[in-house]
Amino acid sequence: MAEIVRFGVSMEAELLRAFDELIEKKGYTSRSEALRDLVRDALAAQAWEEGEEIFGVILLFYDHHKRELLSRLTEAQHQAHPHILATLHIHVDEDRCLEVIAVRGPAKELVELADRLRAQPGVLLGRLCPAGTIGRL
Repeated sequence: MAEIVRFGVSMEAELLRAFDELIEKKGYTSRSEALRDLVRDALAAQAWEEGEEIFGVILLFYDHHKRELLSRLTEAQHQAHPHILATLHIHVDEDRCLEVIAVRGPAKELVELADRLRAQPGVLLGRLCPAGTIGRL
């Protein structure tokens, strides 16, 4: 485990009260844990903006009856195979499916992949959810 360093933080009383309410609602056991998550989020956002290598998931919610949609989605994933780590296919109901695609690569390339997949006719919702950076968090 990494060395823990203690440091002080100063903030306005009202801001601290609002922060305490937030961390209680989210179920954190301490301010430190909540603050660590905020720092991790900020570092991941910076890595995203700078185009660093990230990992995350692409979520696709789609109508599986849409003509040739499954083959188009599969083809796009095969073309991006270096970035695709794994997929999970979930049958939501008789008409719709949810696909969770674990990805890793430069942020810009993953955004382009997610956009290509989301743009396919029959995809009802598509979203890239970055989870972190490689080697930084």
